[in-house]
Amino acid sequence: MGKSYTTKYKTLKKSLYSAISQLGWKQNNFILIEIMSIISKATYSHSDVEIQSREFLYKGFVQVEKVRFIHRLFNQENYTSPITRELIRRKEAAGVLIYDDQQKRFALIEQFRVGAVDDLESPWQLEIIAGVLDGNESPEDCIRRESIEESGCQIKHLEHLFTFYPSAGACNEIFHLYVAKADLPAVGGIHGIEEEGENIQLHIIEYSKLNALLQSNRLRNAPVIMALQWLSQHINGLENVSGKRHDHN
Repeated sequence: MGKSYTTKYKTLKKSLYSAISQLGWKQNNFILIEIMSIISKATYSHSDVEIQSREFLYKGFVQVEKVRFIHRLFNQENYTSPITRELIRRKEAAGVLIYDDQQKRFALIEQFRVGAVDDLESPWQLEIIAGVLDGNESPEDCIRRESIEESGCQIKHLEHLFTFYPSAGACNEIFHLYVAKADLPAVGGIHGIEEEGENIQLHIIEYSKLNALLQSNRLRNAPVIMALQWLSQHINGLENVSGKRHDHN
């Protein structure tokens, strides 16, 4: 399976290297071509995986599926021996960091997370506002709904940062990460839908506290770290613009 494709790739690669060598290029140039290729697309595609069987082991708040498959090996004509893995299936999710440049503040939420139940420091995590997409709901609509439920804040303009797999080693969840301006309340409060078991504390944090927060060990999940790194760059950009205006005056 896939032997013809791999053979053609190796032949094409050899011919391409021979051609660029005649042009006086060195091997480093060819390596650069390969690097640029991996930036634009993965080495292999979905067609290079063969699913042999799959069955559900559990269906609850999340679903667990047993999947048996083989996949192509790097730089070889062969495929792996059959592999069996448990796959946690979750709905797509979306999250947003809300901030206010006028007040120089941003908002985070704090809530209990069962995934951190064995964390000896605390299973209560600092996070951005987030939730799972409901039915055919778009990530943007999900975020606007969740922002009202978890903070009471209405979103202004949404800016998309990344869409990624938080833990592709075992889970199929896709996460859509955004930032957005919002009119933040003077103080935080308790939010969430009680019927869904939500008990959420909203925290309003000054821009001046951001660096200390990033350097602490308080942040334990990827979306909040990624979003706050963006905010740090955003604040630096505002300060640079302000400094240039001041110098001009």
